[in-house]
Amino acid sequence: MVDLARVGPQCCCLHCDLSRRNDLDGRGDLSEETLAAFTRFFLETCIDQVNFMESLVEPDRLRTRISMWVEEETRLGRLQPKSGNILEAVLYREELPRGDIAALVGTGERQARRIASTLFEQGILVSESPRTPLRLAFPATLASRWMPGLFPEKTE
Repeated sequence: MVDLARVGPQCCCLHCDLSRRNDLDGRGDLSEETLAAFTRFFLETCIDQVNFMESLVEPDRLRTRISMWVEEETRLGRLQPKSGNILEAVLYREELPRGDIAALVGTGERQARRIASTLFEQGILVSESPRTPLRLAFPATLASRWMPGLFPEKTE
């Protein structure tokens, strides 16, 4: 069997197309054993990368970092009060129908649109059209704040 950790991914791909070795190595013209070895290598690499990215992004702490940012921006007057309600709903639901905003923030339609428009202007929320649900965006300006492990701040 081919040791993929030793030969590397480029060789692994080439080995998958080798002729079968014997009567026990698959039914067709190609080697099933080396295809299985490459598949194992590929999946282990994928799992490793998912674990690596998870350690950088820390998704279990993302909601907390966004909530802290909302509180700070609200105190500084850059976000409307109750903007956090909208972002929290989007974080839980993945998308938020526009008709739910007024009830969510406990105001009339006009005030609800003002709150949402502030989030749109800052690039926090996006929508494909004026009638489609709202989704959370990850603006580049907030990348180091929301995902500090993935986008560390520049040091001079």
